Amino acid sequence: MGSRRKARECALQMLFAADVAEMPPDDVVRSYWAELGESDLDETARGFATRLAKGTLSNLELLDDRIRSRAEHWRISRMAVVDRNILRLAVYEFLYEPTPRTVAINEALEIARRFSTYEATQFINGILDAIKRDLDEQQPQQNVRSEPEDGD
Repeated sequence: MGSRRKARECALQMLFAADVAEMPPDDVVRSYWAELGESDLDETARGFATRLAKGTLSNLELLDDRIRSRAEHWRISRMAVVDRNILRLAVYEFLYEPTPRTVAINEALEIARRFSTYEATQFINGILDAIKRDLDEQQPQQNVRSEPEDGD
């Protein structure tokens, strides 16, 4: 598994902890790296995970609005904690990271396969694909390069 996928998984775990424990972002990040963090993750990947987690937590209202616009008949609070945080993480990447949107979707689906259910993976794919289409119409990504496969 590439270090960026591992970083995304770490970010998801931080988001899960923040959601369940209702802790401030800085406390979540500090606690995660002190107690649970991956010791074999390099500094670049740790920085990426931290940036994803803090950025997502800092933009929850905007991210949830985007998700809500495409999650017909679903309230964010009624979604499984893992699923809503996978969605938030991917939408944050759509909006604030140079990651190609298709890559962000694929990464979210791989993480969902590991941490959630088959049905949830389909649900997540449908919502993210719809949000991607909306964003592609509003603000197409330009000059975005694919992520390295491994060892990044």
